[in-house]
Amino acid sequence: MIFYYYPALGGMEYVIHHGLSMYSITMALLSGQAQFYILMVLFTEITTPFVNLRWRLDIAGMKNSRIYIYNGVALFFGWLVARIVLFMFFFYHMFIHFDQVKEIFPLGFYSLISVPPVISVMNIFWFWKIARGMVKTLRKAKHSQ
Repeated sequence: MIFYYYPALGGMEYVIHHGLSMYSITMALLSGQAQFYILMVLFTEITTPFVNLRWRLDIAGMKNSRIYIYNGVALFFGWLVARIVLFMFFFYHMFIHFDQVKEIFPLGFYSLISVPPVISVMNIFWFWKIARGMVKTLRKAKHSQ
């Protein structure tokens, strides 16, 4: 679906994000290792309904509705917790348990120390865009009242 609808669903960052995610999940399933970290990263997808609702409301022409504003604020806080704070805990956990992380098979180990930072950088970039959009929308809503 990603390639069939490319680039309508998202650009190259969308492909990279989902490609790395599928690679990591497959690696954990086949190896039986690092599932705790995979589950932590998968938990970040809890923000997806907010992203999808935002898109739906935008397409429906409801960018000035209260539900759009509430969803944007929920997206901001959900993203903050699930994709920023959780990743900080993820990296902290890996750091304090690095002696165990080193025991993962070589490809899994190098994937574990390279894939999450890439996804984290993308999450920070998108969070910055979400924050800017929320501030812009809240300012516009405040001035229209």
